Amino acid sequence: MSSPSKFFSKTKKISIEKFIYNALYNKDYGYYSKKIPFGKEGDFITSPGISSLFSELISLWIISLWLHMNKPKIFNVVELGPGNGQMCKTMLAVFKKFPNFFKSVNIFLYEKSKILRSLQKKNIKNKKIKWIKNYNTIKKGPIIFLGNEFFDAIPIKQFKKINNILYENYVKLENNSEISTCLKKVNPKTIAELKKYGLLKNQSFIEFPKKGLVELDLIINKVKKQNGGLLLIDYGFLKQKNKNTLQSIKNHKPNKIFKNIGNADITSLVNFALIKNYLDKKGLKVNNVVTQGFFLKKMGIMERAEGVAKRMNFKEKSDLYFRIQRLVSSKQMGELFKFLFASKLKKKFLLGFN
Repeated sequence: MSSPSKFFSKTKKISIEKFIYNALYNKDYGYYSKKIPFGKEGDFITSPGISSLFSELISLWIISLWLHMNKPKIFNVVELGPGNGQMCKTMLAVFKKFPNFFKSVNIFLYEKSKILRSLQKKNIKNKKIKWIKNYNTIKKGPIIFLGNEFFDAIPIKQFKKINNILYENYVKLENNSEISTCLKKVNPKTIAELKKYGLLKNQSFIEFPKKGLVELDLIINKVKKQNGGLLLIDYGFLKQKNKNTLQSIKNHKPNKIFKNIGNADITSLVNFALIKNYLDKKGLKVNNVVTQGFFLKKMGIMERAEGVAKRMNFKEKSDLYFRIQRLVSSKQMGELFKFLFASKLKKKFLLGFN
């Protein structure tokens, strides 16, 4: 395991946001800089890895959106944090079945991790695909941003209110090996910012995705400039939690946040109410946030599974339905995962949301 001191500044005291950033994205020791986290051999599995039907339905939703927008000649799809490229690979296969759409579409993969970029390049070979580090390279045509489990991996700030005084959560390193949390009183500017988002109402513990909102601004600006929208899929909540939602995973099992630093994933639940409110204020139209189970069922996942199952033996059918249940069941991912669509469209696009 990497020495904890490598993730700290010389002061040995950093905000929890900075700690998460270092643990995940430090270019030498960070989790996403040196490890492929997906699949059985990794630490977790995402929806595209559970069943290709998930990515198929997202692909059909994107094609339907293109039709809704009167078939623009140039249509850009940006996948945010495309993981091992599994979703993109399925999308390509589906898109090819619709030649007119395929002629219009350009696919961009927005990936910061070098190791994941090289894995994606190995898995997907098609001249329609370009890897980008920022969105400014996309000059023409509407852009659809697609983020599946993208925002949960962006570090968050945490605050605690004690006797009506607000403190930020910090992490300190002692004896180069022991990590503990501590509190630092916040300045009036931070209080004003949190108040602006209504995060201090009846809350004693607050999580604030400052870096996430910076990323969101870049997306909003491109959507407003070139038209299009954002489809956001992630695990999260609509009612403020008032509790710590940070979690760490290693080998598909819960891991303590300060153990296996740089060798375990750290994520937090996405505050969908805050994201929706933010998008609204910035002038994008936002569909109602719905659960993953709701969206996939509305998109016809059960009917599609029935069609696929006809060509399968009993064992294959059982496996297929087991995977579908994992995606849609309220006891598994169906309730916790949410879908949000925000756009600049004049006419609402409600497929999957009503």
